[in-house]
Amino acid sequence: MTEELFREDSYLKTCEATVVSVDDSGIELDRTIFYPMGGGQPGDSGVLKTADGRDVQITDTRKDRETGKHLHIPAEGAPTLAAGETVTCEIDWERRYRLMRMHSALHLLCATIEGGVTGGQIGEEKSRLDFDLENTDLDKEEIQAKLNELVEGGHDMSHRWITDEEMEANADLVRTMSVKPPMGAGRVRLMEIAGGVDLQPCGGTHVANTSEIGELRVGKIENKGKHNRRVNVHLVNP
Repeated sequence: MTEELFREDSYLKTCEATVVSVDDSGIELDRTIFYPMGGGQPGDSGVLKTADGRDVQITDTRKDRETGKHLHIPAEGAPTLAAGETVTCEIDWERRYRLMRMHSALHLLCATIEGGVTGGQIGEEKSRLDFDLENTDLDKEEIQAKLNELVEGGHDMSHRWITDEEMEANADLVRTMSVKPPMGAGRVRLMEIAGGVDLQPCGGTHVANTSEIGELRVGKIENKGKHNRRVNVHLVNP
């Protein structure tokens, strides 16, 4: 299996790797800094560079549901690679960092609104979460004020791992109702926002401190059904 370097350090911009396999589904490496689409967060883009000067542009990164392979999707017409070749991986850092800020902002939104999360989507400038809330009026200005207070509070964000058994014994940590944390590998990754702000399973990439997120604006709060309230959040300075 591919060593997922981004799980331990979201700030890695480059790494050396060896090509494991190449087929129509994508390029598999022995290690990578490219995040695969999942948990509402888009897959990373960037480039794989070879020593002889070939640049393989990567437009997306995904994880094959059946095989578990971590696949880097090359752009159409990109130079070909072969198993055993060594490449330098470089992610589109500016895009990734915006996604890190937005993903972290959604964890703050979870900490601000009490209710199970029924869905979500992370974008570079705008993201959303859907909450299971019946007949609940949400005050947009109040939510926005609380979010920016948490941003300005400069709370450290960090991750740690717990065993599958510990996860099962602490099921209340799971906020997402439609997606359960991946289990079966023996451990589950938790993201924690210091000061008791938030703690929940998450495999995504995040900033190290909430101050990095920057000012947030709450957009539309939509009624998507009897039990579903959608809250849209924007980066004021993407």
